[in-house]
Amino acid sequence: MPSFDIVNKLDAEAFKNAVDGVNREILTRYDFKGSNSEIQLKEKEYHILADSDLKLKQIKEILSKNIVRKSIDIKSINFEKEEKASGNMIRQKIKIIEGIDKDNSSVIIKYIKDKKLKIQTSIQGEQIRVQGKKRDELQTIINSLKTLDLNIPLNFVNFRD
Repeated sequence: MPSFDIVNKLDAEAFKNAVDGVNREILTRYDFKGSNSEIQLKEKEYHILADSDLKLKQIKEILSKNIVRKSIDIKSINFEKEEKASGNMIRQKIKIIEGIDKDNSSVIIKYIKDKKLKIQTSIQGEQIRVQGKKRDELQTIINSLKTLDLNIPLNFVNFRD
């Protein structure tokens, strides 16, 4: 029976390349000259470290452009609350959003069931398995889910006949 999985997974290598690009751009830009601003990786978490609010805002804009350039959906990351760091610096954590939570999975499953096709869905951890008898119905579901407006990006993997 044909099936596929709906997941929310960030391409970690592409994200790391985008962060490295931001750090390189910070080193070469004139307005960051003499600044200790950067994006750091500490214990599998990314933090933006900046001298001022203006530089923090500029780093976030540069990161957003680089993420889009690497074909990563901007919904995959979330900027958390700013906090003071040592030496008059500002730190902001970048939260990477992966997996499909219960609220979004129930919205997706309800959306699929409303299509009235002969398709079964099942939640498997942080992903959803979709099975059907006809391959065309599964492709129809994929195309319609791409138009669904959620607060997370969706990836479709493991398409099997």
